[in-house]
This record gives sequence, C-alpha cells and structure tokens, in this order.
Amino acid sequence: MKRNNAEPIGNLIRTYLRQESLEAPLNEQRLLRAWPEVLGPTIASYTRELSIRNQTLYVHLSSAALRQELMMGRDLLVRNLNRHVGAQVITNIIFR
Repeated sequence: MKRNNAEPIGNLIRTYLRQESLEAPLNEQRLLRAWPEVLGPTIASYTRELSIRNQTLYVHLSSAALRQELMMGRDLLVRNLNRHVGAQVITNIIFR
C-alpha cells in the first residue's frame, strides 16, 4: 500500500520541537557549540564561560585586549553566529 500523506522525518521533528517549545533551547546550544568554530581555536582559548539569556550572549574573556577587539566587531559577530546556526538566536553580545 502506498501512503499519500507521507512527510519527511526532518519536517516532523521540526514541527514537534516547535510545538513543544524546544526549538529555541536547541538553537541556543547549537550557537554555544558554534563559538569555537566561528571564532577559531585561538580566541576560543581565551573564553572562560558562555551563556545566553534573553537573546543576549554573555562571554567571559580572560584578555582585556581581546575584549576590546571583539566589542568593535560585535554586530558582525552576532550575524555570523546566527547565520551559522540558521536562526535568529541572539541579538546582542556582552563581553565581560
């Protein structure tokens, strides 16, 4: 028997995650894991802690000079991280 209403499993999973409000936390975790990929291993080595609250990424850095450098490119960094995840996860980054 052939089914006419068959859907790809990926679409079903996305629908389920959206219905159960699990899509946003999953995207946040993807973004946190993408940090070393987007910025590279050198900058990631100066990162001590990452967290997301209210669409703001909080980054604790061990280098004040790096903090100043990253603050100047904050908007581009937000766009690159969101693009890497494929969703609008963060709107701002605060470096500490």
